[in-house]
This record gives sequence, structure tokens and C-alpha cells, in this order.
Amino acid sequence: MEKNKVRKLLEDICNLIMNNLKKVEETRYDITIKPDGTPVTKSDIFIEELVHNYIKKQLSDVIFIGEESFDFTINETDNYLVILDPIDGTENFCSGLKEWGVSFGIWKGKHFLGSFLLLPELGVRLISGDKVVPVKSRITGLSSSISPAVIKSISEPGQYRIIGCAVYNLYNVIRGSYCKFINPEGAYVWDLLPGIMLALETGCHVKVNGKSYNGEPLDPRLRYRVEINRF
Repeated sequence: MEKNKVRKLLEDICNLIMNNLKKVEETRYDITIKPDGTPVTKSDIFIEELVHNYIKKQLSDVIFIGEESFDFTINETDNYLVILDPIDGTENFCSGLKEWGVSFGIWKGKHFLGSFLLLPELGVRLISGDKVVPVKSRITGLSSSISPAVIKSISEPGQYRIIGCAVYNLYNVIRGSYCKFINPEGAYVWDLLPGIMLALETGCHVKVNGKSYNGEPLDPRLRYRVEINRF
């Protein structure tokens, strides 16, 4: 797919979500607790179905990996691959906070085509191809699952923020508002990979499971520890 067509697809999906934001809001507090103890709302399901249906109309033979529908089986092909987190930071979302976002990426086989991070209520987005002129910061962003690994990460003096939304964290480390983002506990590809690819695209240094990462395929069935440095 040509770059301009990828760009249009990413922009169209962002616009599709924003144009349906009122409907997303309607089921914000319709919450179910999943087997892993985390919340999911009808809004999560709505966005995932909205994007999935749109993608199916635009592309044939696409493998769709969405947080709320992925069944943890995979088939390696050279077809299009889409990864979506419909609402990252659901705990924030269903608590009435604005720090939640949508994470989307598309590949052709193992070749990355593009991705976006969208924070609808904050009115910001970052799409592959956007120019980023990073600001300087001393702040380290941390994932929100408090654990010995997170506590160890903040044992040294410094400036830290725990916001509870990977999209928010990734967006801010890419633009330099964080000097670093660390997820020491690990997360799935829909939480991280579209943002990681944008971080690589804009010159950040990325480590996955303690090793330098350069865009290699990641298994969607596994969780990954991530460290992203802006400078």
C-alpha cells in the first residue's frame, strides 16, 4: 500500500472514532469485569467493532488483532495485519478521566506500514509521518500496575508520573514531554506496539525485554517489558 493511502486510512479511522465520540460516551459507565480483574465497557466493544467493520470494507484478507476479540491463536501470513486497542486506559475512561486513548497499527506481512495514537478527549493524535520536534523533560513515565518492579524503578530520586494509560505515556515520550517511559511489568502488543513503532520512527531508543528493539515481529500472545528513551 502506498504511503499516501496508508496515511489516509489512518486519518479516516481517527476521524471515524472522533465522529462517534458521543456514542462512545453513552456507554462509558456500562462496565463488566473481565476474568483478569480489569474493566471493559460497552464503549470498548463499540470502538473495536466500529474499526473492525471499517477495516473489513477497506482491505481484504486482513488479520485483525483487537484487545477485546483476540482469541490468542495466530496464523502467520503475508496478508495485512491490524492491531487495535480500542480504549487503552479503560480504568481511567470508566472513572470519568480524560486520559485514555486508542492505539492502532497496520502491517503487510512483517512490514510495518503505519500507526496512530489518539487521545480523543484531550484532542490530540500522532500519526505515522507527522513531524515531531521534541521538547526537553526530566520526567519518567511509568505504567500504572504498582508492583515491586515499579517500586524499584522509582527508588532513585527524580521526577515520575503514573497516569494509567499507555497511549498517553507513549505519546508523551515520543514528543519529549517524558524523557523516558518504562513498563517493567509487561503488556500486550495492542497496548504498546503501535506506539513503539511511532517511537522508533521518530528517533527514540526502544528496549523490549531488556534488549534493543528495531521493529521485529512480536508474538501477540505474550507480554513484553518496555523501556523507551527520548534522549
